Amino acid sequence: MTWEQVYNFFGIKDFIYFISSPQIQDMLFPVKLVFVTFAMFFLAGVVYFMVNSSWLQYKFLEDVTEFFSWQSYGLRQISKRWNSIKRRIDLGSEAELKLALIEADDFLREVLEDAGFEEEGFEASVQKAGRLISPILRDVLLAHELRNSIVYNPDYKLNLDHAKKMLKVYESAINTIGVS
Repeated sequence: MTWEQVYNFFGIKDFIYFISSPQIQDMLFPVKLVFVTFAMFFLAGVVYFMVNSSWLQYKFLEDVTEFFSWQSYGLRQISKRWNSIKRRIDLGSEAELKLALIEADDFLREVLEDAGFEEEGFEASVQKAGRLISPILRDVLLAHELRNSIVYNPDYKLNLDHAKKMLKVYESAINTIGVS
């Protein structure tokens, strides 16, 4: 049995001749125009949303950035912001130490929110993220209490060693939550 016989047996050849006839093609022309118009509309929509969304950034640029920097995506921004906080410590004045602790607390709050641990208060957010930072959970809460003491008591005295210890706690928490 040849292909010609199979085509004739199923009537495929006659169907193809019928569909490709000029009379049918003239009748289907408006339908073709509608479908081509819809296709162009949806193609333009896909292109528009691809350009205006961050999907390409997350799917393409994130991988390229991680490959060339040898760091997790977003770690560069975390490092840059943390280095600006650490520069305040190097200045050594008590006011700069206090400001560094306040900024570190705010930065940890932002990292918690970005990671999806946003709650009513700071303590609740930290408790929600407890499984990630469980070894230093108590220290993070103590550091936040220190921050509150600084904010609400302007006469609070802070020494360099204690400030450095609390900033290490913040740094550890930020790195743990920000990278995960």
